[in-house]
Amino acid sequence: MKDYSLVILAAGMGSRYGGTKQLDAITENGDTIMDFSLFDAIKAGFTKVVFIVRKDILEEVKTEFGQKLQGKVTVEYVVQETSNIPERFKDNQRTKPWGTGHALLVAKDAIKENFCVINADDFYGYDAFVSIMSFLKQAEASTTDYAMIGYPILNTLSENGSVSRGETFVDANHKLQQIIERTSIVKENDEIVYLSDNGDKKIISKDALVSMNFWGFTPTFLDYLGDEFHDFLAENYTELKAEFFLPLVVDKLIQSNQANVTVLSTDAQWMGVTYREDKENVVAKVKELVSNNSYPSKLW
Repeated sequence: MKDYSLVILAAGMGSRYGGTKQLDAITENGDTIMDFSLFDAIKAGFTKVVFIVRKDILEEVKTEFGQKLQGKVTVEYVVQETSNIPERFKDNQRTKPWGTGHALLVAKDAIKENFCVINADDFYGYDAFVSIMSFLKQAEASTTDYAMIGYPILNTLSENGSVSRGETFVDANHKLQQIIERTSIVKENDEIVYLSDNGDKKIISKDALVSMNFWGFTPTFLDYLGDEFHDFLAENYTELKAEFFLPLVVDKLIQSNQANVTVLSTDAQWMGVTYREDKENVVAKVKELVSNNSYPSKLW
């Protein structure tokens, strides 16, 4: 039987949230958002889980999930550290992780099969995992055909502050043409606006699909990632806050015609906790999903 890996980016610092949100319980049973993603992924057919974590939360993650997942999936843990870079680029002052692209690259040796990548602190919904699994099953491992789950931007905003999202531009065949990182996105009156690079407010279409970092890749992507990270470090290794983001690599591959990325729409409802104040809304919605039998009251 072929393996399909779920790779969870769980090394984030949670600075705007004010804590380790990937381990923060959202149910009375102590379930985290990650628990729901794991439950959905296993139900959809994933056979392996790779946790990418910080060293300081490694043991906590093992304690939290090791027993639950035993006998259900193969589990691997990978530690993302700022020192996981070539020797000549090391800068001892760096404390901030190098970003989502670097996190995935650190896990390269643990991933030999088609895989999907998710954020630990985003609730993606079961249908999204079914869609990405359907894609991964038919994708040839040697190709550069990838996929992304797209969510309507209206469903991804926070009432408690601004957010950053990858705005996608898609053709009639659902192929991703471009992805642009938009920052400081808020809903103002009846419009969705963001701040451009020069500080001007710009409007985003309410129909826009955005990336919430839910990707489907073949192993070929990891080779490109390594090359791109080397180029990134050559330009940015002395920068203390520069980050190497997955969407930027994907966009570069698209623009150079080296990859095809299919944008998969989903009926699943995205939820997230950018700010601590967002948690109350997520707790209420998850309770609703349990009450209408979308999830059992006891996941494990």
